[in-house]
Amino acid sequence: MKKIVSLLLVASLAATAFAAQPKKSAPAKKEKASFIIVEDENYVAGKEDRVLTSGLAEFLNVEPEVTHVPYSVAKADAKLAGLDYSFLPLYLIKKTPAIRSKMEKHIQYGYVLENDEYVILPHQTRQGVYTGKPEKPGIMEIFVMSQCPYGVMAENVVIQAKKEGKAPKANDIRIRYIVDYNDAKGFNSLHGSGEWEEDVRQLLIAKYYPGKLWKYLEIRNKDYRSSRWDKAMEDAGINAKKIMKKFDTEGLELLKQEAAYGKEYGVNASPSFLWEGKVQLDFGSASKIEGFEFLNPDTSKPGAQVPAGSC
Repeated sequence: MKKIVSLLLVASLAATAFAAQPKKSAPAKKEKASFIIVEDENYVAGKEDRVLTSGLAEFLNVEPEVTHVPYSVAKADAKLAGLDYSFLPLYLIKKTPAIRSKMEKHIQYGYVLENDEYVILPHQTRQGVYTGKPEKPGIMEIFVMSQCPYGVMAENVVIQAKKEGKAPKANDIRIRYIVDYNDAKGFNSLHGSGEWEEDVRQLLIAKYYPGKLWKYLEIRNKDYRSSRWDKAMEDAGINAKKIMKKFDTEGLELLKQEAAYGKEYGVNASPSFLWEGKVQLDFGSASKIEGFEFLNPDTSKPGAQVPAGSC
């Protein structure tokens, strides 16, 4: 799908957009640069991303002097007033002519912001904390594209954990769908129309056959691009005719809601994880949440697979 446009430079861009400059035999002494990182006080995911810090330093060819500022302190600091703290960590770099020049294209494209004193890098990491979102205690939401192989792998890890009794109860894990929508062009999904159509079917199954969704996914994921979704429904004990009667009405409305929800959180990589409605995580960090250790299974076991990337 066409990726949702956001002010997002994930840590992986440290190796691309913020790639290290070619090494010289006798490198000049690097200038020092003041980095302020505003951090969440409750979640590890909202603190400094050292990979991003290092990547930024290499890209700017500076020696960073990092100051960690708790969110509550930043809000009360007149010098830091007026900034968008909706997603933490928030990176601020003291602006100099050299740093401004290095960041000029990123500022033009809207990935990086600025004020009189700082270059501002909002929502730069694959994990972080949404400070203003309502909390959903104990809920792990997994954002996927229904025909993304990495998203399917994530679902299969959950399915296996359920079989082994390692996963939390069913309503603690919810599948969300990554799709783009606008009134003029309708739905757009990375793997084509077949993907968002499958999203609709799964949303309707989740609503009308909630106890059978994971069984359907277990069957469907064996050949998730097959046109025989009806056979997968039948084998899972789902009335396909009932589902399809609601496809063009309720089903499409459910998918519009999913598009808006994903956009609200700026999610565009499958799989992505949202813990308790506030903490955005990648696959590895999600497995560190108590009760979700199964997301990092023993890959030495036959058939064990975990996503090595994302769509």
